Amino acid sequence: MSQASAWAILLSVFLSVSCNRPQTLDESRLRGAAQDSANWLMYGRTYDDHRFSPLSQINEQTVAKLGLAWSRELSTTRGLEATPLVEDGVLYTTGSWSVVDALDAKTGDVRWTYDPKVARERAYFICCDVVNRGVALYRGKVYLGTLDGRLIALEGRSGTPVWSAAASDSTKPYSITSAPRIAKGLVIIGNAGAEYGVRGYISAYDAESGKLSWRCYTVPGDPAQGFESKALKDAAKTWTGEWWKVGGGGTPWEGIVYDPTLDLLYFGTGNPTAWYRALRRGGDSLYTASILAVHRSNGQLAWYFQTTPGDNWDFDATQPLMQADLTIGGRVRKVIMQANKNGFFYVLDRETGKFISGTPFVSGVTWATRLDRETGRPIESPGYADFRPVIASPSPDGAHNWNPMAFSPATGLVYLAAKAGTQFVHAPDAKWKYNPDRTNLGLDPLYDGPLNARLAWLPAAKGELVAWDPVKQQAAWRANYPTVEGGGVLATAGNLVFQGRADGWLAAYRASDGTRLWRFDAGTGIIAPPVTYSVDGTQYVSVMAGWGGGAALFNAPGSGPVRPGYGRILTFKLGGTATLNPPAFGHQEPPTPVLSVSASPRVVHEGGLLFNTHCAGCHGINAVAGPLPDLRYSNRDTLERIEDTVLGGNRASLGMPSFQKILNPIEVRAIQAYIVSRARESAKAAGNQLK
Repeated sequence: MSQASAWAILLSVFLSVSCNRPQTLDESRLRGAAQDSANWLMYGRTYDDHRFSPLSQINEQTVAKLGLAWSRELSTTRGLEATPLVEDGVLYTTGSWSVVDALDAKTGDVRWTYDPKVARERAYFICCDVVNRGVALYRGKVYLGTLDGRLIALEGRSGTPVWSAAASDSTKPYSITSAPRIAKGLVIIGNAGAEYGVRGYISAYDAESGKLSWRCYTVPGDPAQGFESKALKDAAKTWTGEWWKVGGGGTPWEGIVYDPTLDLLYFGTGNPTAWYRALRRGGDSLYTASILAVHRSNGQLAWYFQTTPGDNWDFDATQPLMQADLTIGGRVRKVIMQANKNGFFYVLDRETGKFISGTPFVSGVTWATRLDRETGRPIESPGYADFRPVIASPSPDGAHNWNPMAFSPATGLVYLAAKAGTQFVHAPDAKWKYNPDRTNLGLDPLYDGPLNARLAWLPAAKGELVAWDPVKQQAAWRANYPTVEGGGVLATAGNLVFQGRADGWLAAYRASDGTRLWRFDAGTGIIAPPVTYSVDGTQYVSVMAGWGGGAALFNAPGSGPVRPGYGRILTFKLGGTATLNPPAFGHQEPPTPVLSVSASPRVVHEGGLLFNTHCAGCHGINAVAGPLPDLRYSNRDTLERIEDTVLGGNRASLGMPSFQKILNPIEVRAIQAYIVSRARESAKAAGNQLK
């Protein structure tokens, strides 16, 4: 063999190895994610967050052959909301308590697991379950926001921590449930906690070192300390009273997106503290319930649009934001879109924040009649924001919440989970005062007026998958389902839309007309969005199945069939033959009362009000639980030692914190009497009396 031939062979081998070596996930590769059909590299797959995949091996003709390829049990009954990311055959996802798993995307075999060891007693200061919506990937690292307010960088191959930053003050009731966002070498993260009384902000950290680059506050602080920017000085003019003493709220707990061309970051902000504007002495309370655009380089405000000025209803503007270039009025507009909690679908100019259009995407919106055509400011219904009890729709959970939506360039439609006709009794508490040890909604916890009875007679809410035309601002089609809560959405080039829902079914619909073509029983409710990717030429669809979140924990009557159970990751492919045998969960028989408590009807009634105020957020409205323990089935020892648990905190390490600063022994005994009464009522209805 000649020397030239030898060098040619060596060069050929080198090029072969180099071409097959995984590419570094840098800024260039993230910007080109739309052409990388095999992977799912970001929360919304691409920077525009369309959640659309060009893969079409699974399509409207072949989807009937879709079967389970593998599943992985996660041994949790809490909510699973993450978007799995896939890079070069490895799937990264998060579960309850911010635990991260890296798995083989083809087989489901676990590569590594990282538990950030979040203190379980912090559960009281987490609004809506101990959930996490996923990680970010960049230059060989995995980035995670934790429930206790840390931002952590992990080494991608091993899960070993590289650096950790305190993204919020651990002495205050902050939490993080959102996925981080990567933008030109920065990791961007927000926070939650407005219900408890904190000041919202987003932070940018250097991706390599973890050093804080800048911080952008969403509401003004104490004027005596000066304002961090002119934007906050201007915002202060829309507040009255001493708002800074209660934090102000406006936490950006979800939905940070990035336009690399304009170099702008977009995010939505949550409610003010407290909910009711009269308790804040009026005003628009900027920049709460708003969509903000800030410059990536320094976090300075570029523009804002307030969706619900002076928010009176908990209508956060933190729902997913989606970018697109749409032809509107004969010209191409760079837009950003949102299906807001308040029931209106917004289309804004993403360069300027100018309002383009907004229309209700669900029926039954009562709090406002329409949006001003020029400004987009809502025209509120007469009397609805008066300082008195009122039933308003949508409910605080919204006509659409955090659940991701998808956009198909083939159909020009946005697909989203919608809830029509949700109702809520807003009863402001005239005696409310800020208390750092409680929730600070300003809602009267013991309201027992006629609106409660009226609420029971209103038409039931309904859930639907909506295909929305953002140009025409109307629905192209709607697919109803028997439960109110639907999960996040995936659209593909196979003319398919995938969505799970609360009753445990994962379904595929024809994207063009909404015909259901396939479904699978996941064994538990689904709220997370599916993703799709390919390995070795085979297309897969994966979803986190785990019924939880705020709606699941409250388990309100009228939500339709729901399916609590143990959570899992499910992955499908054409011709998949794996089987699913989900472990049993919950109670099949009615409760058997184990304790007799002598309490007057008045005490039991007061115990019910206290339960639905303080306990229902985990153990269900009227003591009918979803994912967490149903207290009607408590054993004698648990009921007799209820003070040790509720006040003494003997189960704090399991996520049941002490309520010592909130409840007293007399109130705990009233709650005990109510639980026993509910167990007796349920048993009597089934003929299962006290033994």
